Amino acid sequence: MTSMQKCGVIGVGFVGATCAYTLAVSGLFSEVVLVDMNQKKAEGEAADINHGVSFAKPCFVRAGGYADLTECGLIIIAAGANQKPGETRIELLSRNRVILSSILDQLTAVNRDAVLLIVSNPVDVLTCMAQQLSGLPAGHVLGSGTVLDTARLKYLVGQRLGVDSRNVHAFIIGEHGDSELAVWSSANISGVDLDDYCRITGITDSTNLLHHIYENVRDAAYSIIESKGATYYGIGMAVRRIAEAIVRDEHSVLPVTSLIQGHYGVDGICLGLPSIVGRNGVEAVLDIPLSPAELAQLQDSASKMKALIDQLH
Repeated sequence: MTSMQKCGVIGVGFVGATCAYTLAVSGLFSEVVLVDMNQKKAEGEAADINHGVSFAKPCFVRAGGYADLTECGLIIIAAGANQKPGETRIELLSRNRVILSSILDQLTAVNRDAVLLIVSNPVDVLTCMAQQLSGLPAGHVLGSGTVLDTARLKYLVGQRLGVDSRNVHAFIIGEHGDSELAVWSSANISGVDLDDYCRITGITDSTNLLHHIYENVRDAAYSIIESKGATYYGIGMAVRRIAEAIVRDEHSVLPVTSLIQGHYGVDGICLGLPSIVGRNGVEAVLDIPLSPAELAQLQDSASKMKALIDQLH
């Protein structure tokens, strides 16, 4: 019997450890279990987080093995290999498929009822793999998708237009990567069309401005990695937000990655699209309005993902 009061994190590198921290202090869980090939690393991360838990809501963080994930209602997978010098993307994905297969073999042997949230990159391809390898219901396997990309978009639009980013309503969809796209056609500031809002604020060339913002969003990870070596705080907060929607059964709309079946002419692959997220993971994928150009971009992104997955097979 699983419980949404208990969460597991598999892989406690920079991203996994940061996710474990944000989840432990979120007030969502009574227990967070950390699983890693390096047991001492997991033990150290658990101890470090536990020492600060008295400043937050009660939560016990511990290192464990797969048997300790039996009761976890939500399990985060943040494990994966890093790219070696000269290694192709396909070679890296092939290695990560082996790692993911090993993880899922051990995990599904003890727990087939949890919702799985894939955070490892490339998240769309690995979510597809996890779906195929686990045999779990489609909605129970999801990826962090373009939730962070969308947050970056809202932040940058808010900064440029001088408005609270929480009042910016817009999505990045498609691949969490170079082929992602911004849905500007339906973007708005609390109901005011984005182009109209730009005119109100005296911006005459909104097309160039918005394209520049999109490029900054698309390339944000490259810029951060160049500056500090890795990105982990943003995704840690994005994972917390997704976890809130699941644990609290919020039915929130978030652009997570899940198996797409017939939406926008895309079928049988995983992409980030606005979806209703609740206790059972992804409950529905929404067909938000897209302009003809945006639809073509999304289908191009889907084609790139399909070609990559076909190469792996």
